[in-house]
Amino acid sequence: MLYKQLLVSLVLGLFLSSSVFAQNDKQKRLEAKRQAIFSEIKQINSLLFKTRGEKKSVLTEVEDLTHRISARENLIRVTNQQANHLTRNINDNITKMGALRNELAVLKEDYAAMIVKSYKSNSQQSRVMFLFSSTNFLQAYKRMQYMKQYANHRKKQGESIKEKTTLLQILNTDLLAQKEQKKELIEENKLDKTRLGKEKKEQEILVTSLKRDEGKFAKQIQSKQQEANKIDKQIEALIAAAIARSNKDSGNTTAARTSIFALTAEAKALGASFTTNKGKLPWPVEKGVVLKRYGKQQHPQLPNVTTFNSGVEIVTEEGSSARAVFGGTVLEIQQLKGANKAIMIQHGSYITVYNNLMNILVKKGDEVATKQQLGTIYKNPSSGKTILKFLVYKNTARMNPANWVYKM
Repeated sequence: MLYKQLLVSLVLGLFLSSSVFAQNDKQKRLEAKRQAIFSEIKQINSLLFKTRGEKKSVLTEVEDLTHRISARENLIRVTNQQANHLTRNINDNITKMGALRNELAVLKEDYAAMIVKSYKSNSQQSRVMFLFSSTNFLQAYKRMQYMKQYANHRKKQGESIKEKTTLLQILNTDLLAQKEQKKELIEENKLDKTRLGKEKKEQEILVTSLKRDEGKFAKQIQSKQQEANKIDKQIEALIAAAIARSNKDSGNTTAARTSIFALTAEAKALGASFTTNKGKLPWPVEKGVVLKRYGKQQHPQLPNVTTFNSGVEIVTEEGSSARAVFGGTVLEIQQLKGANKAIMIQHGSYITVYNNLMNILVKKGDEVATKQQLGTIYKNPSSGKTILKFLVYKNTARMNPANWVYKM
C-alpha cells in the first residue's frame, strides 16, 4: 500500500513538472515569434514609412502598405495562438489544482488518523509491552519492523503533504500570471486589430485609385520587369564567362567547354561547407526587410499582372553596406548597364551576387570572410529607398536565396 502511494505521487509529480515545462517551452517559442514580428513591423515603419511628407507613387504606397498589413495580420494570428495556448494552460492548471486539492485532502485525513493513533500508543511502555507480548522471537522481530515501517510511512505522508502543498502554490502562482498575460495579449490584439482596420481602409482608397488607371500601372510594372530582365541577363552572362575563364585557367580542357566550375579539392570543400550551412547563412545586410521575394508572383491588387524576381530585394537603412554571407573569393565586380555595381563571390560551385552597390570596398580576386563589408548600397533618390538585390547561383543555375539565409 505504501509503495503504491509513493509510486502514484512520483508519477503525478513527474507528469505535472514535464507538462508545465512543455507548456512554458511552447509559450516561449510563441513569444519569441511575436517579438520577431514586432521587430519586423518596427523595421517596416522605419524603412518604408519613415517620412510622413515623402512623395511616393500610388503603386509604391500600396506595396508598402501591403507589407505592413501582412506583418500586422501575422502578428494578430500569433497573438491569438498565444492567447488560445494560455487558455488551454489555464484550464489544465485548474484541473490539476482540483485533483491536487482532492489528493491533499485524502492525505491530510489519513495523516490526521495516523497522528491520533500514534498519540494513543505513544508511551514507551506501550511499545515495550507490544514487543514483549509476542509469542516468539520471529513475531517480536516482525512487530519491531512494523513499528519502523509505520514511523517511516508517517514521515513520508508528512513530506508528501508538504510537496503537494508547494506544488499547489506554484500552480496557483502560474495560473494568476497566465491570466494576467492573457489579459494583456487580448488588449494588445484589440489595438492591433484597430490599427489593421485603419490600414486596410487606407489601402482600399489607394487600390481604388490604382484600379482606375490599371492599364497605366500595369505598363509601369512591365517596364520595370523588362529592366530587371536585362540586368539578370548581364549577370548571367558574367557568371558564364567567369566559369569559362576559370576552367580555362585551370587547364581542364573538358571543363572549359561546360558551364560548371572545375574545382580544386579546396574549392570542393568550400562548396560542401556552403551546402552544409544552407538555411543558416547570415543576412547580406545588418538590418533589413524583404521587399520582393524570389520567383513568379501575381500582383496582390492587379490580378492580371505577374512579375518574376531572380533573387530577393531587401530594403535597408540609408548608408548601409552589403556584407558577404559566406567566405569565398571575389569572382567579379561589374558596373551593370542601366544599374549600379554588382559583386559576385565564389564559394566553390556556388556564387552569391550583391547588386545595386557603390563605393566598393573589395577588389577582384580578394578572399573575403563571412559578414565582411563589400560596398555601400545605393539609395534611389526617387523612391527614397536603399535596396540590395541579392542572388544565389549554383554554377549557372538560379536558386532561391530564402532557402539559404537564416529566417528569410
